[in-house]
Amino acid sequence: MLRLDLLAAKPRAFLSLTGLTPAAFGALYADFAPAYQRHRHNSGTTRRGRRRRRAPGGGRPHALDLRHRLLLALVWLKVYPTFEVLGLFFGLDKGNARRNLLDVLEVLDTLDDFPFDRDPADRPARPRSLEQVMEAFPAVRLVIDSKEQRTYRPGGSHERQKPFYSGKKKAHTLKTQLAVSPGGLIESLSPDVPGSVNDVRLLRETGLLGRLADGEQAMTDKGYEGADKGAAAALVMPKKDRKRNPCTEGDKARNRLIARHRIVVEHAIAQLNRFTVLRQVYRGCRMRHSQVVRVVAVLVNRRTRQTPLKRHAAAA
Repeated sequence: MLRLDLLAAKPRAFLSLTGLTPAAFGALYADFAPAYQRHRHNSGTTRRGRRRRRAPGGGRPHALDLRHRLLLALVWLKVYPTFEVLGLFFGLDKGNARRNLLDVLEVLDTLDDFPFDRDPADRPARPRSLEQVMEAFPAVRLVIDSKEQRTYRPGGSHERQKPFYSGKKKAHTLKTQLAVSPGGLIESLSPDVPGSVNDVRLLRETGLLGRLADGEQAMTDKGYEGADKGAAAALVMPKKDRKRNPCTEGDKARNRLIARHRIVVEHAIAQLNRFTVLRQVYRGCRMRHSQVVRVVAVLVNRRTRQTPLKRHAAAA
């Protein structure tokens, strides 16, 4: 069985298994513990999803204390073992391992929100510090891209499978749209959609551009051409090199400058992919995939606030 005290004595192994240092785990637990107590106190259901009949805390005690339940969830996110193996790590059967995991994920999902998904009246003002604002594109508020993750082919008819097939990845995938600040913090996440939904359609369906304030812009890659049609906010994107309308030297220089600034969203995606649950083929329930992405994004944002993402020198 994995024991927290023994694992914490080996910081490199701790980081490999959880994605956090022992100190970062301690800081996360300090926020997680009171949030978990509030969650259980306000919950109307038991751990097995049945209607609660006794006061919170009634019933058999957990086999694992709260620290080890948090550790279990982090190991699952970082390493992505099967529930059978996860239970073996923590001395549980696979059913209990799964229930403990889902209970912790629900709470982790509440530890942070994503500023741009709030109501505009509650959204913080755009940061103006030199470290967080692009000097070459001062109006850019968000850098947008999408992430695809392979999933198992849905069973049943061809009509049921077809929406999940991504022509870009040549596989069945789930797609999530990310919007990050110029400083690298994830500020908006879309619910996942089948892989056949293209980036332009997803951006329009989320209405993200409509939530930009006057004078604010978003930056994307070439795949979003036409996405700002009819929107109040224009997109900053590279120009495509076409036979009838080739790029000039000035266009190429601007494209390179945009790429240097846009790299921050690629770095954010790379941080998400450090957690194996978002890198390997997703085995779980598709209805829960969005929650898993949000939980990992919460962990990535906590790390980014402590250690800002490395950016290209031209974007600093």
